[in-house]
Amino acid sequence: MKKILKRTMYILLLLIGVTLVIGLILAFWPNESRTGHVGVTPEEAAKLRQNYVGPHDTLTTTDGEVLFLRRWNPDSIVDSKKDLAVLIFHGITAHSGAYDMAGKTLAAGGYTTFGLDYRGHGLSDGNRADSPGKERFTADLAESIKYIKGLGFPKVVVMGHSLGVVSAITVANAVPKELTGLILLSAAYERKKEAEVVSPTAFQKAKIVANSILRPSHQAVEYYREGMVVSKDPLYNYTYTLRFVTMIPTKDLRIQQDMRIPIMVGIGDKDELFTVEKARELYDLIPGNQKEFVVLKDMYHAKIPVESWETCVEWLNKTFIK
Repeated sequence: MKKILKRTMYILLLLIGVTLVIGLILAFWPNESRTGHVGVTPEEAAKLRQNYVGPHDTLTTTDGEVLFLRRWNPDSIVDSKKDLAVLIFHGITAHSGAYDMAGKTLAAGGYTTFGLDYRGHGLSDGNRADSPGKERFTADLAESIKYIKGLGFPKVVVMGHSLGVVSAITVANAVPKELTGLILLSAAYERKKEAEVVSPTAFQKAKIVANSILRPSHQAVEYYREGMVVSKDPLYNYTYTLRFVTMIPTKDLRIQQDMRIPIMVGIGDKDELFTVEKARELYDLIPGNQKEFVVLKDMYHAKIPVESWETCVEWLNKTFIK
């Protein structure tokens, strides 16, 4: 009996050892990128932030990381708009710099506008394309709203685009009383079939699993879909950590209560990822009656004409300016 137990123990140890070796090989096997994109390191992002000369703010989070807030200021501020700021949450792969046209249009409409770079994105601190988890991600969003209010803007309207809609709903559920309004653009719970992200091969899946176990902070999940335009901007991210892309169950994400604030849901009539009908389903699931659904003409998912941003300004004007 003792010999059998000893032999069984040796076999188990051998299997564990072999599994560990295979896992290490998979985890450190070089990635083959389909996008060919070359990003920046956290140190390079910090240096670029220090050298950035455009209007911006930085805030230090409660766990000591620096987040970057791009800023677009109106040429002049009228009294009816001086207390209200717009905060943009960007989409996946991007950063606040991709929303320069939005920021300029909103500012031209008289609204002080900010664009947050998520932790690990753009000019913010943090491991690239990563977050420690949902709680920290949510805290970053909430702390950015608190920071803007501390600058003298008691009313903050959050505008989320694509992944930014996930961010907006997440923070709305976490701190519902801190928001004055929501603008949710280019999102739905179900994509068009032809717009699905290309699934990884079995080997790539094994590499992702190995990385998630042995080095969870490593970027192992590449965001790629057929026909996608890959930006050459080094501040973009196209390869994420598994814990980032799985930390929020997007398909089950709902605004949990009637927030009693105005909410606009918009979708482009030429959006390549989501249909108008699926975006309408997202809208229908939002509690309350202070909401509006808008189809934006000639707007693609990432190619957004200035007229779409002007529609957002018009909605802000009619909703908040008496």
